[in-house]
Amino acid sequence: THGGCSPRESFPSQYLDHLDDVGGDGDNEDEENEETVNGIRVTGGTSGGLGRNLSPETFAARLWGDCYLDPATRTFQKKASKCDNSAGTVKRTFVAFIMEPLYKMYTACLGEEEADAEKTLRSVGVLLSRDQLRSSARPLLRAAFRRFFGPSTGFVDMIVRHIPSPAAASKGKVARCYTGPLDSAPAKAMAKCDPRAPFVMHCVKLYAATDGQSFSAFGRIYSGVIKPGDRVKVLGEAFSPDDDEDMALATVSAVSIPRGRRRTDVSMARAGNWVMLDGIDANIAKTATIVSADSGSFGDSPDEEDGIQIFAPLKFPQAGGEAVMKLAVEPLNPSELPKMVEGLRRVTKSYPMARTRVEESGEHVLFGTGELYLDCVMHDLRHVFSDIEVKIADPVVAFRETVVETSSLKCFAETANKRNKLTMIAEPLDDGLAEQLEAGKVNLNWDKKKLGRFFQTKYEWDLLSSRSVWAFGSSPTHGTNILMDDTLPSEVDKSTLNMCKSSIVQGFQWATREGPLCEEPVRATKLKILDAVLADKPIHRGGGQVIPTARKTVHSSLLTATPRLMEPVYRVQMQCPGDVVDAIQPVLAKRRGHIVQDKPIPGSPLYSVKAFLPVIDSFGFETDIRTFTQGQAMVYSVFDHWAVVPGDPMDRSIVLHPLEPSPPQHLAREFLVKTRRRKGLSEDVTITKFFDQAMRDQLAEDAMQDF
Repeated sequence: THGGCSPRESFPSQYLDHLDDVGGDGDNEDEENEETVNGIRVTGGTSGGLGRNLSPETFAARLWGDCYLDPATRTFQKKASKCDNSAGTVKRTFVAFIMEPLYKMYTACLGEEEADAEKTLRSVGVLLSRDQLRSSARPLLRAAFRRFFGPSTGFVDMIVRHIPSPAAASKGKVARCYTGPLDSAPAKAMAKCDPRAPFVMHCVKLYAATDGQSFSAFGRIYSGVIKPGDRVKVLGEAFSPDDDEDMALATVSAVSIPRGRRRTDVSMARAGNWVMLDGIDANIAKTATIVSADSGSFGDSPDEEDGIQIFAPLKFPQAGGEAVMKLAVEPLNPSELPKMVEGLRRVTKSYPMARTRVEESGEHVLFGTGELYLDCVMHDLRHVFSDIEVKIADPVVAFRETVVETSSLKCFAETANKRNKLTMIAEPLDDGLAEQLEAGKVNLNWDKKKLGRFFQTKYEWDLLSSRSVWAFGSSPTHGTNILMDDTLPSEVDKSTLNMCKSSIVQGFQWATREGPLCEEPVRATKLKILDAVLADKPIHRGGGQVIPTARKTVHSSLLTATPRLMEPVYRVQMQCPGDVVDAIQPVLAKRRGHIVQDKPIPGSPLYSVKAFLPVIDSFGFETDIRTFTQGQAMVYSVFDHWAVVPGDPMDRSIVLHPLEPSPPQHLAREFLVKTRRRKGLSEDVTITKFFDQAMRDQLAEDAMQDF
């Protein structure tokens, strides 16, 4: 209840200054300058006392760890056994000079009479007025420690000492966050934090106004100067020099410096400052790059290499990096649907990891990281951003689709004009590769040798396969699926195939964005193009023909490669006393979770328990844990990884009984059916939707041969 933050040297400074004052001007003898501090005889004056031969920095270094002050020799020792313990066991310097004085000041303020408290505080240089001494415990403690330590400057001192200045830190920040070449003119100006260069700012967060109708863009100025009334370009997360669709012009209405709960309006801000800009939030979704719209700015550069590019969108790996829990919402009054849609748009601006989606059935789905996160989002949606009544369905989770085997046959599909034909197969991706792709550790812009070397050395791909990667999906940069060209030049016209590459890639990314099982994203699969028969005339192999065909071929390849569902799994961290660890295991086992580690926390009676728990079974878990442990366990959960759901989702022989829990091997089928029902799809996967007639005939023929 009583807190403060002071630099490490504040305690040594208090001791050394106080002992210097005791020593006077050095005219007295050493015996007259002796002072007892915490039972330790300390000598001041000019005869080599503690107050004159140590600097605060040197003394502070000896106030931590195994360090003891010998009261006889007045030297520091690393072991108490080497000190004179005739007057009692010598304590560590941290205990003797920090803990015990604090305890004594607390005791004096909380438990002693006014006169005794005044005498004790006066002995350490704390002089308080009569009104302060007669005040209650909290004001008295606050006044005493403020006099003893001085202003609470520890936090500011820590920032000054350990955080580099904007001029020193800009180079590293630009190298980590800027997506453009580091040798370009914008990157060089930002690395120097040059206020004379054109204005560039990285907006990292939007803060809502009190009315919830507008937002202030919070970000760091990397170069240039900004003033109210300046025209700027707002470059969204999808902006690129080749496609400037995600760009808008805006006028800055106000510039302010954030100061905790308040802000200070300024007439100008230079490079290196964190500022908030008003009037530019209309076209910002999450983050943005703000540049000057004046002539001569980086955005107007005709040279593509010197043109401005965006800062990379923010990632949140410590928070799981992905929103996997979802909630279907609808307004209580259907006529207020536009208000709710606008409220959802503002919510996604305010919460960095929240996102929304509209299903084909018209259902609005809100994604978040957990129960508490969605609870906060719904509170703001109802009371801050839309002020309407909103109905919600039971929370569910997002799934992923994958394969566990190679396609049982070569899957093909023809275009609607019967002039083009694509053949593919699907395979599971190597272990760990999906996580590397998702983290952006692989870049298709690398030259072919570097890209090939990566797959050859880390995953033992052959040279041809490692250099034939076409695209990632569903995201072009962080997708967890790979499209490969496995055709042979002797069988396929490579020049014609490359002309259709963009259309095939679009079909592949569309297919991996909405998988064949229940229209959930596909994860950790590798699609290989084995053959391609393409029309001679470009008009017959346009995007309208090739894109849907590529999508259908990808889906059929996935369905013949033993498809499976994947579910998100939480990493659960719990702190609890050791005697309640056994009470946690049954609660986890009932929810398909398991403990992977439990160990004592050094220096405390608590245990740290680490466990994994499927997100779909985590609803109400924290309440159950508190009930079973009588409130002694604290739970922290975060998304960790994706795991294959046990069972075959395509097994039609499984009978699902309503209101009854399914056995583990039936879970995949249950999740598939319920997800498809919720999305307004048929209960089972329709083969005619993903397979051509010729493909169905081949499947029937193979089935007859197997029979």
